[in-house]
Amino acid sequence: MPGHTPKKTLIVYMSIHHGNTEKIAKRMAKVLGADLKKPYEVNSDDLDKYDLIGFGSGTYFRKPHIAIIDFLDKLPDARGKKAFAFMTCGVFVFSGLGALKKAIKAKGFGLAGEYCCRGFDTWGPLKFIGGIAKGRPNERDLEKAEQFALGLKRLN
Repeated sequence: MPGHTPKKTLIVYMSIHHGNTEKIAKRMAKVLGADLKKPYEVNSDDLDKYDLIGFGSGTYFRKPHIAIIDFLDKLPDARGKKAFAFMTCGVFVFSGLGALKKAIKAKGFGLAGEYCCRGFDTWGPLKFIGGIAKGRPNERDLEKAEQFALGLKRLN
């Protein structure tokens, strides 16, 4: 198609302790054909070339990783752009997904969707019992992430 520019997707994520969020990010990136980067690898000026931006994190004290929040805080207004949020957490009730969505919306992004699944967690006293959500995200979680990404692909 003459003059048609293919849609591009970027996933910005932080995954620190067990690689939970990275597993989800990689599965989504494969489906979406997305570039996959950490916040410190992205120049905010480069965001203009992306039509859809995903923000993902593990849960840290009921919040997304501070690097994701700092990155979002420093972005210019993003009105007209679409974004999605995803997180992993040991227990859903402690997920920081609400805080991540709030930070995304505060920058003017249209929220295209959200995904959250359990992830192996050995924070604080949990390490003494061997952690919680062992083996998560599992293949079923990854398949759900893939289905979520396919839905985003149809929107994009």
